[in-house]
Amino acid sequence: MDKHEGPDAGTIRLDDPWYDALAVGWGEGEGGDPPPPRPAAGGRPAPGASDIYLEVQRSAAFQEVRSRYRGFVVPATAGFLLWYVAYVVAATMAPGIMARPVVGAVNVALVAGLGQFLSTFLLTWAYARHARLRRDRAALDLRWTVFEQERDQERSRNRNQSRGAGR
Repeated sequence: MDKHEGPDAGTIRLDDPWYDALAVGWGEGEGGDPPPPRPAAGGRPAPGASDIYLEVQRSAAFQEVRSRYRGFVVPATAGFLLWYVAYVVAATMAPGIMARPVVGAVNVALVAGLGQFLSTFLLTWAYARHARLRRDRAALDLRWTVFEQERDQERSRNRNQSRGAGR
């Protein structure tokens, strides 16, 4: 973060890829539409942010992150839903089994219901651990790559504008 001096001393500029610049001031009409992309050498338009994101989406690193995500979420979701449906079906179809006492006034239904809460917390912990160990670093690397590409693109655009203004 950099603090500015002068008339806009209260503003803070964030050079952080996690900072969502699009959400800041969104819908406040700060000057209309962005300028159209200038043609690059060869007459073709310069690549825009959408081109960068499409390139990243097609990359092997992004596909690996998505594959790791799906590899955890799909089986975990299916398992949890199966466990939940089994609890609901057992509660409606086998009330005699669910009413069996386990210890004192605690019955099978209460144990299974508490098991639902416990499994939710365990699944949340497992998801956070999986994300931290298997996806976060790769996703952050991708985000930094996009951030660097956008910053390089902005620098070249500013250089081109300053060259055009100096003529």
